[in-house]
Amino acid sequence: MSKHEITVNINGQDYTDNVDARLLLVHFIRENCNLTGTHIGCDSSHCGACTVSVDGSTSKSCTMFAVQANGKTVETIEGVANGAELHPLQEGFWEKHGLQCGYCTPGMIMSAKHLLSKNPNPTEDEIRWGISGNLCRCTGYNKIVEAIQYAAEKMGEEVASG
Repeated sequence: MSKHEITVNINGQDYTDNVDARLLLVHFIRENCNLTGTHIGCDSSHCGACTVSVDGSTSKSCTMFAVQANGKTVETIEGVANGAELHPLQEGFWEKHGLQCGYCTPGMIMSAKHLLSKNPNPTEDEIRWGISGNLCRCTGYNKIVEAIQYAAEKMGEEVASG
């Protein structure tokens, strides 16, 4: 099998490695970079547990090859917080009990972060549509929606206060 040298900027840090052309991005992130917050769920892009941001757009890393991320900027759940300070979405999931087992939470947060970057004040329907590519087997989504609404409100207050 042929190896390809790639460099991917993940959460502000460059990771360079020689990888097999068939290595999935999710495995590169978890195994080569030891960033295990991105979860592997279905391996078919249906569950969204592996959702990351690639050059500012969400991507299901179980359906993208690591070589396709060469030279790109990737953000995983580990890059969302600002040091010890939680991102408003992470805080919202905590405060509004938007998780149960937590397996889907990293992908949910990454999808919600993308949604709020494009639409800082979404309606409930827009939130439900924005996370529709992410499945949760534990909740009825109401608490997840409330968590995202919490984050949108908090982020709006932060913008308003300067």
